[in-house]
Amino acid sequence: MARFFHPLIHILASLSHSDLAKQIQFLKAENEILRSKLSKRIFLSHADRSRLLRLGKAVGPAIKHLISIVSYRTFSRWMAAKRKNTAPAKCGRPRTPDFITAIIISMADATGWGYTRILGELRKLGFCHISRTTIINILKLHGYDPGPCRGEGSWDSFIRIHTHSLCACDFLSKKVFSLRGFLDCYILFFINVSSRLVFISGISCHPTASWMAQQARNFFIHLADFGKSASYLIHDMDSKFTPQFKAILKSGGVTPLKIPPLSPNLNAFAERWVQSIKYECLNHFIVLGEDHLRHIVREYVDYYNSERPHQSLGNLPLSSSPNSTGPPTTGNICCRERLGGLLKHYYRKAS
Repeated sequence: MARFFHPLIHILASLSHSDLAKQIQFLKAENEILRSKLSKRIFLSHADRSRLLRLGKAVGPAIKHLISIVSYRTFSRWMAAKRKNTAPAKCGRPRTPDFITAIIISMADATGWGYTRILGELRKLGFCHISRTTIINILKLHGYDPGPCRGEGSWDSFIRIHTHSLCACDFLSKKVFSLRGFLDCYILFFINVSSRLVFISGISCHPTASWMAQQARNFFIHLADFGKSASYLIHDMDSKFTPQFKAILKSGGVTPLKIPPLSPNLNAFAERWVQSIKYECLNHFIVLGEDHLRHIVREYVDYYNSERPHQSLGNLPLSSSPNSTGPPTTGNICCRERLGGLLKHYYRKAS
């Protein structure tokens, strides 16, 4: 039967009490040497803790002189937690609340501030327990540079700052049928970024330098008629925007802003209006001459500026007053049609 015993068990069974003490002393020294070669802190899984608790309980109070992987105080806390049938508390600092994280991200997104400035704003709001390191980690986690924005700023920030004094212009073309066949007719329009109001300056199949100079003058007449002002005008690199056109703008106090090539997103307001008039109006017509085109565009612009609801304004028309109490709730509902019923506007008729 002896051959079935494990050799180690056979050796331990034949040892005396003094020999066992020497064995334990040697294993303890060896364990201390190994621990000194490892990191200062070892993270244990739940299964590892359960195993140590089961074996340590059998040892009794002598475990205080044997345990080295954690402190005896930590081991005692595990034992107390096990008696209460509760899992050991998680180590580390508590997580930053989600609403504070949202405040930090909103500040960084809206202002471009660095972590030090954001820390100051949080202190003003009463969040005194947030550290610089926490703010840095949150910004990095959400893809923000923790340092402040430097340089001239982004194009989006420029648009936000100068919205009320910013206009944009662009050309759109439409093929017009004439006695000489189809011709490309060009429509020059201006749009106010703040109010979204659109002004058609001119329509021509041959926009010359003198014609463009007159359109620059028309732009200032339009601003005066609507009580608007402008400091900047966005346009692309089209050669039709001649030096004389820009000189007239500058003489009136308006700075032309020429965007780089292949960057329609930098003139997004004008490009979006081009898409609207094409899909809602021009693509439905075969235009017979410049006069026909002027009629179609004039009808659409009147509809766009006074009747069409806009999502950016809470689905209200541009002509609505910001202080209005809302549309009338009484009166017969009527429909006004433009361009043969292509454009429809519903309203209440006063009783």
